[in-house]
Amino acid sequence: MIKMVKIFIDDKQLEVEEGLTILQAAEQAGIDIPHLCYHPAFPPEGSCRLCLVEIEGIPELELSCSTKVREGMKIQTKSQKVIEARQGVLEFLLAEHPLDCPFCDKAGECKLQDYYEEYGLFDSQFDEYKEKRDKKVKIGKNLILDRERCILCTRCVRFLREVTKTQELGVFKRGIKSEIGIYNGFPVNNNYSGNLAEICPVGAITDLDFRFKTRSWFLEKGNSICPLCSRGCNIQIEYHPGLGRFALPQRVYRVKARQNMKVNSFWICDKGRYGYSYLDKNRTSKLVRPNINQKQDINWDEVLDYLTAKLKSLYFMNKTSQVALVLNSWLSNEELFLARKIFNEDLKVTNIFFADLPDEEGDGFLLTSERSPNKRGAKEIGWAYVPFTLEALAENEINCLLIFGSFFEQLLNPAQLKSALGSIETKILLSSHRPELESAFDLILPTAVIAEKEGSLTNTEGLVQGFSPALPPWGESRAEWKILIELAKRLDINFAFYRRLSSPELIYQEMAEEIPFFRKEK
Repeated sequence: MIKMVKIFIDDKQLEVEEGLTILQAAEQAGIDIPHLCYHPAFPPEGSCRLCLVEIEGIPELELSCSTKVREGMKIQTKSQKVIEARQGVLEFLLAEHPLDCPFCDKAGECKLQDYYEEYGLFDSQFDEYKEKRDKKVKIGKNLILDRERCILCTRCVRFLREVTKTQELGVFKRGIKSEIGIYNGFPVNNNYSGNLAEICPVGAITDLDFRFKTRSWFLEKGNSICPLCSRGCNIQIEYHPGLGRFALPQRVYRVKARQNMKVNSFWICDKGRYGYSYLDKNRTSKLVRPNINQKQDINWDEVLDYLTAKLKSLYFMNKTSQVALVLNSWLSNEELFLARKIFNEDLKVTNIFFADLPDEEGDGFLLTSERSPNKRGAKEIGWAYVPFTLEALAENEINCLLIFGSFFEQLLNPAQLKSALGSIETKILLSSHRPELESAFDLILPTAVIAEKEGSLTNTEGLVQGFSPALPPWGESRAEWKILIELAKRLDINFAFYRRLSSPELIYQEMAEEIPFFRKEK
């Protein structure tokens, strides 16, 4: 049984769990106590001294990050004594800190900057020359260390000691000469190195991938789920909405970890952090008829009417055995459920395959060997998960081929694939990215990626996670669930069922009714 204690913070009575620190109790109550060295993933360090608070009955100020609450404790976080102490700490930190905020990559999201604005705004009393240190030290594959900006909070050292257990960084020398460095020339090249730039509270460790590309205040943020393995790490995507006068070289500039203690804690791997080029690069933005010299653009209604007519014709002639469907595990639970209802149950299509990226080596922490985000979801929905092969096409007289995703190109020989597709009358690709074999298809339909749509994914451990759009769709792209619903309505085999499925939430409710696995809370 959890024991609760009553305390007072800034004269506000709170009931909190016994064993919490004052800082943790204050955070739960929405009371901000400034701190630089504290991070909830590590044991308290107490080196920055900014989190000092005044406790009734104790003459000296105490560290809120390491002092645990006690029954009846009365704490002041904004008394004059506390504010003066914080100002003194900030003055010491800034005495040796360089005045290079205008071009520091951390500007706009630097905690030292924020705290100086809140508690400082004092004139410097420091007349001596500032200590000169190395300003561009490469300490890892993506990391640059500026020793002049470092405040020795040791978050980076503790991360490598407590989380990755690789211990590439340490504090060297003593006193005013103390500095962060790598051991014996071995750089920080582990699979989680990018987290160091994210947890650094100032601009001491910066990320080469983001360095000097844009300013943080230009970026908008959206929450999503990383699709680059089956862990389903929670991420925040930061993108530039664009400028009116000239085009930008890219849309997404940074991916950061989003806290979820059930999945990825506070971290993401470097593959998820730096592998975001799929969000912008080589995207399919328009409906395309590759083999027709079209003078007029086609629209979604025309495309869906064409596809409906083709499928209806084969259905009413009892020839849906000539239809082949290729799916992938980047589709959401809702989209895979709709595909099963439409093609497997309504149209009685039996030639259904999956084309996913091949497995690679996992790292035993967050990165899994599966390179698809929803393979577990596909299996729970009831798909047999038959891998796509050219032999499978050759064994059946395929008249109409529908492919979701472009991963199939990476699995097969291009020349053999083009030859196999050449014998099929109707070939339609629904893909977020342009294929190399564009001319092999009759129609290419642009689709949204996970970051641009709504739905849910099931990770390797069976946890179902919902997600919402973090980015606007690229060009004419549509989410696959929208395409499938429109197709199902046009087919008119089970119109009453599909008419009410107007959102992923309603599709999920229907899926949970049919499949007990999905009745648990997302």
